[in-house]
Amino acid sequence: MANARQVAVIPVRRGDDELEVCLIRRKDAEKWGIPKGFVERGDSPEEAALNEANEEAGLKGEVQGTAIGEYEYKKRETSLTVALYVMRVSKEQKEWQEMKFRERQWFSLDQAGSMLSNHPVWPLWDRVRERLASGLD
Repeated sequence: MANARQVAVIPVRRGDDELEVCLIRRKDAEKWGIPKGFVERGDSPEEAALNEANEEAGLKGEVQGTAIGEYEYKKRETSLTVALYVMRVSKEQKEWQEMKFRERQWFSLDQAGSMLSNHPVWPLWDRVRERLASGLD
């Protein structure tokens, strides 16, 4: 089995009184997730993470620091290793590339954490919280 590499991003913004996380899902799905995908030739992992957030959720911003860590999951016969980044969102577009079949929604950090508790990213959630506790800028 080949091991392919992907990147994923936790998009975050400052809400009225707390940080909010944007989760996405296919419109025909129940489970929420995070933007992720393959690194295109010529892109850095950070650029790829920003591209995925833009394509899948219509979000623009900047990556905060280095990758938080990696998680693995299987898709059909392939094992995928995913590097996880945090992104500070600066712009939310009304229209985006995958909006016909994906939706996005903002949640509190606690809500997002509980919604991702069965997601392969869950073991890294404490590290996400630590990164966010140290500030977004």
